[in-house]
Amino acid sequence: MQAKILSAQEAVRLIPSGATVCIGGGGAGHAVPDRIMQALGEVFAEAGSPGNLTVIHPCGIGDAADRGLSHLARPGLIKRAVGGFWGNSLKMVELARTGQIEAYNFPQGVLSHLTRAVASGAPGVITRTGLHTFVDPRVEGGKLNQEATEDLVKLIEIEGNEYLFFPSPRIDVGLIRGSSIDCEGNLSMEEEVGKFAMLSIAQAVKRNRGLVIAQVKRVREQEHTPAYQVHVPAVFIDAVIVEPDQGMTFLSPWEPALIRRDADFEPESLTLTGIPRTVAKRAAEELSPGDFVNVGFGMADGVPIVAQQEGVIDSLIFMIEQGAVGGIPTTGLNFGAMYQPLGILDDGYQFDYFHGGGLDIAFLGFAQIDREGNVNSSKFGSHITGCGGFIDISQNARKVVFCGSFAVKGEVIMHGDRIEVTDPGKKRKFIQNVEQITFSGKYALERGQEVLYVTERAVFRLIPGGLRLEEIAPGVDLERDILAMMDFVPEIADDLKPMSPGFFSDQPLQLRDRFKSRGTERGDHG
Repeated sequence: MQAKILSAQEAVRLIPSGATVCIGGGGAGHAVPDRIMQALGEVFAEAGSPGNLTVIHPCGIGDAADRGLSHLARPGLIKRAVGGFWGNSLKMVELARTGQIEAYNFPQGVLSHLTRAVASGAPGVITRTGLHTFVDPRVEGGKLNQEATEDLVKLIEIEGNEYLFFPSPRIDVGLIRGSSIDCEGNLSMEEEVGKFAMLSIAQAVKRNRGLVIAQVKRVREQEHTPAYQVHVPAVFIDAVIVEPDQGMTFLSPWEPALIRRDADFEPESLTLTGIPRTVAKRAAEELSPGDFVNVGFGMADGVPIVAQQEGVIDSLIFMIEQGAVGGIPTTGLNFGAMYQPLGILDDGYQFDYFHGGGLDIAFLGFAQIDREGNVNSSKFGSHITGCGGFIDISQNARKVVFCGSFAVKGEVIMHGDRIEVTDPGKKRKFIQNVEQITFSGKYALERGQEVLYVTERAVFRLIPGGLRLEEIAPGVDLERDILAMMDFVPEIADDLKPMSPGFFSDQPLQLRDRFKSRGTERGDHG
């Protein structure tokens, strides 16, 4: 084997202090090299080195507890963190919040493309993704705290059009993961729910003559992997650590349906209730047969459940930013994988399609919405979640449906055909100005996007000048339950309509019949 098989502790001791380390994988164990990260944290705690590292992670990594990036959340180990999503590691968030590291947040797709730029020797990534959001240097430049003083993104102009330029960093170390290493040291990913940017990370590091450490479940000492199944060739790997207990995710040690089209699986709970059920059912009304669809974490991930209940799942093409295509998205901590996927792409290719406008519709969550239709889903108060793929998706999908409860900890009673608001909420979500702009309403209008905001009490549409209230739930008092819980007064449609009673019960929406009436061809969508 060209690469050396080492213990995790031996491998991480090869990392020099002050290095820039790029980590592959994402979410709660999706191709995450967790054993390597654990060893890095332990070795630093024992020896005080390697330290002063810059860490780049295109996707969020962790279980919101002790795994993933939380292994590295030690003062002195990390100098700077540049992440696509932060919410998976509350310990890293605490380091950022207390100023113990320099913290940056950039779109997941942009960071994934940046690894390819480094590998190719390109000066950086030029993109419109991030304009007019907190990533834009005219707003916050992706900086999450006062310690982040260096400008890592620039505004440029090409032929009269504005773009963001993300300069290529030097990447010294890559931490990647696969399923197997063969007799020559080639890495394959036959049991991984996502491929992420593993190959690009390895190539970027080796271009700089750096160190690539791969974690795998097994070594096939007597076997040659067929060339078409090799994901990272041995020439790009320096050290291998073997973790026999490596699961597909932190929650799923082994579940064939996450990688195989023909494997059976136990469907996730289809018992949506209360506010999530109402929001998901109303949002699903925006689907059309043949749509390329993305769903985000939170209430938005109820849309595929409704599509299953309604028997229209096979008429849609779901695409997840982590790379899976054409299956049924998972929910909860396993979010980012799919049951019975048609294929699993490197996330860079998935984002190529997203950035190019390939998504017909995206369903995403929100924390705050303001009078201009701006959305904050990334930072509020001292709570940092980050944008993940939110900006890549929301700025480029043809239609965006934001899904969430109308207020924080509001309480309602569902009466089958209407709702009763028993507590209007502890905190408002519709405010004058969002704390951080993750989605720009004005820029969406300039780009011609159709944008809806769906809650259990009301449905709004983005129009020039702000929001227009178009639908209201039966049983809701307009003044008391809606307008009194908003910091601004939206335009109210002349033909303000009631939301369908079917959204508040278990009764089917008859989406299958509506899909048939609309036809199964993509028509104008293609």
